[in-house]
Amino acid sequence: MFKLKNKLSLNHYVWIASFLNFLLFHYPFFSFVFNNLDYKSLNGIAIIISLIILMLVLNAFVFYLIFFLSRIVGKSLLVLFFILNAIAVYFVNTYGVIIDESMIGNVLNTNFKESSSFFSIKLIIYVVLFGVLPSVYIIKTKIINVTLKKFAITSALTLLFVAILIFANASNWLWIDQNSKQLGGLAMPWSYVVNTSRFYIHKHQENEKEILLPNATIKDNKKSIVVLVIGESARSQNFSLYGYEKDTNPLLAKVENLFPFKATSCATYTTAGLKCILEHKNTDELYEILPNYLYRNNVDVIWRTTNWGEPPIHIKNYQTGENLASNCKGVGCNYDEVLLTGLKEQILASKNNKILIVLHTSTSHGPTYSKKYPAQFEIFKPVCNSVELGNCSHQELINAYDNTIVYTDYILYNVIEDLKQLKEYNSAMLFVSDHGESLGEKNLYMHGLPLSIAPKEQFDIPFMVWLSDGSKQLKPNRTVSQNYVFHSVLNFLGIQSAIYDDKMSIFK
Repeated sequence: MFKLKNKLSLNHYVWIASFLNFLLFHYPFFSFVFNNLDYKSLNGIAIIISLIILMLVLNAFVFYLIFFLSRIVGKSLLVLFFILNAIAVYFVNTYGVIIDESMIGNVLNTNFKESSSFFSIKLIIYVVLFGVLPSVYIIKTKIINVTLKKFAITSALTLLFVAILIFANASNWLWIDQNSKQLGGLAMPWSYVVNTSRFYIHKHQENEKEILLPNATIKDNKKSIVVLVIGESARSQNFSLYGYEKDTNPLLAKVENLFPFKATSCATYTTAGLKCILEHKNTDELYEILPNYLYRNNVDVIWRTTNWGEPPIHIKNYQTGENLASNCKGVGCNYDEVLLTGLKEQILASKNNKILIVLHTSTSHGPTYSKKYPAQFEIFKPVCNSVELGNCSHQELINAYDNTIVYTDYILYNVIEDLKQLKEYNSAMLFVSDHGESLGEKNLYMHGLPLSIAPKEQFDIPFMVWLSDGSKQLKPNRTVSQNYVFHSVLNFLGIQSAIYDDKMSIFK
């Protein structure tokens, strides 16, 4: 190990920086390697040694290039990397996440209210110990630069060495390729540097305007209303209506004409899950989404939200929880109940025969599950009150999460009760979650893992439908996807469109 001095040659400086980066931030990386490789075999040992050497050499080489061009830029970037590395490793260690492109999308689409819920003393300790303290040394140490000739020779020899090492490990690339998502998502700082770049490249490639769908026509004048409730982080296995042993659906269990479907989400994070719920098919293109499409075709559309992450909404009646709270009374106004404020009255005031209402909730979003419901819904005790979920017992964590499902049950029940009073309407309520949630299973928490490696807890979701008497009949199929929402809503409201796919509708 190099002795830390206040004045170093550029070569020694970047090697120390690379070693510190390796030592402080790559425990999760090599934990994954050891857990997914036969490290006692000769081949396993070769992969591990090669990964260590490659990581040290490549990081030192990149730092070498940056510092040769500009020591000020180099030090600024290195300080930034160490602080961001500390934050990233905190989330990897605490919640079991992987910093891939979808997780970067999660981070960039998170608002202050959500991000502040992750604040903890442990996070500060990570940032100070692994980010701030090494940064002091990075800034204070003086660097003796090298000549252009020495820089060129060192660079050429390094690239040659890396090429030889890669060639020597040709037989091991299959294992590395198979695990590239996890390895790439745990290599600091390149996990978030590369994936942030990828995120913005893909954002730029998206259509600047929605691809408009074919014009639609309203087939009849029957008064029809659909309330689409979009859940947040709700997983089906914790709903008693799906066979859960704890009674988390005491109110909905008594409701007639309520039908649960087996469903999976298209993704494990909000923005992609919402897009899938609102589009007519799962695609990377930016097609016109359900509320925009119906609003453009003369359906009265109301969007109410306590959440975020939706695609652009182009309608007149877009209402946030803050907007609704001014006319709300009671403790429930601080929670998702605020979305029900004056809802029935707004429906009755509509001049349209066809109405779509979207309620975008945030009820089961972690890590502060115990703060997502009023006190009277704390049915299961004791509960986890910490943002550091690993510090809670599994039962405390499950109890807090289950209470959010009990509160969801209450909200859905009240939506249905409001719709029952609208006798002149054919009514339907659809509840579908954006994705599921991990609650410590396999030492994973929350959501956001790539779908290809995510556990079922992160994509098995509730999809429930309530129908008013005499409105519609359901098809016998009880296995659906999020894309069924679009076509089912068109069917129920009597909207005729060339884009409609009857195979994707739950209604006859």
